[in-house]
Amino acid sequence: MSSTRIEKVALAVSGLTAVGIGAFILAAPHACYAGYGIALSNDTSLLNELRAFSAGLAAFGMLMLAGIWLKALTPISIASALTVFIAFPVGRIIGLIVDGIPSSNLVAALVFELAVAGLCSVAFARRFKRSAHQTLSSQY
Repeated sequence: MSSTRIEKVALAVSGLTAVGIGAFILAAPHACYAGYGIALSNDTSLLNELRAFSAGLAAFGMLMLAGIWLKALTPISIASALTVFIAFPVGRIIGLIVDGIPSSNLVAALVFELAVAGLCSVAFARRFKRSAHQTLSSQY
């Protein structure tokens, strides 16, 4: 199944976001987190952990982008986009419940991540419906 325009847009938005944020944290964690009102220490272990996480996020972003052009990777790219952009807001919402309301920039990040998750859900809904229909049809 070839990708629709909205699927490609969703993969582009999610992929560019993940690569951009991942690369920014990887290259300049102090500057990135300062934008959220978080002052990082120079704790080597903390910085190492943040860079490892951010490299993974950037890699998932590249996988999302690859699905735009490589048809064989599209299903994996879609799963990656949905996983990342549903997991991040879920984690932030758990943080809201457990820890309280964070800085306004982190609340804005939550809203943006929910918007990307919504875009991906709408963009890929037709594909999921078609796949489910084909699976059910092949069983009978």
